[in-house]
Amino acid sequence: MDTPAPLALLPGMNCTADLWSGCGFDDALTPHLDEASIDGQVDKLLDVLPPRFALAGLSLGGIVAMALTRRAPQRVAGLCLISTNAKAPTQQQREGWRLWRDRLAAGESARDLQRDILDALLSVPARERDAGLVERALRMGDETGTTRLDTQLRMQETRIDESTALGALRVPVLVLSGTADAICPPRFHEDIAAATPGARLVLVDAGHLAPMERPHIVGRLIRGWLAQAQSG
Repeated sequence: MDTPAPLALLPGMNCTADLWSGCGFDDALTPHLDEASIDGQVDKLLDVLPPRFALAGLSLGGIVAMALTRRAPQRVAGLCLISTNAKAPTQQQREGWRLWRDRLAAGESARDLQRDILDALLSVPARERDAGLVERALRMGDETGTTRLDTQLRMQETRIDESTALGALRVPVLVLSGTADAICPPRFHEDIAAATPGARLVLVDAGHLAPMERPHIVGRLIRGWLAQAQSG
């Protein structure tokens, strides 16, 4: 009997494996994003991950997951995309990433930059419900560190439009969107699901870091998708 495809979880920019804490995936593979280009990151993941796996990614991790699935569809048993965007970057995004790199070079920390966007990362109800979420998000910046964040910002610059390849997917696809996500709003995920044959779109009452805000709900949804991916 074939061994079920393991689950690999890719974090967002300036995030770590703590993003998935409480979702129930302590045995999942959680590689870092630490290459200066999307293609370089995909190459590294294809080298270190098993021959076949189910792949879930949030934000930048979702973008890398789409690129990997486009390049090596035979390796991916299923794809889960959370709080992400399949479109190419805008000029405004590129300018923002360059500003962040300048701030890091001037001595600011990854934690400092994470603090600046807390309102976009975590919804107000979640922060009121769980006071520890803010420190967890800031600590992910500490653990990412200046060097890795700078590398991730350079990786962002190499993104392309991944939406055109979504129509070729023939594996179970789950698309999760936070209803209060200010960075990647639900319409981004509606577009992804509409372009992907058989994709399931689910809206979760959360902000951008939905797995941290709603670990039990996100965990349950991913487990359902994973069972489908592993049975294929």
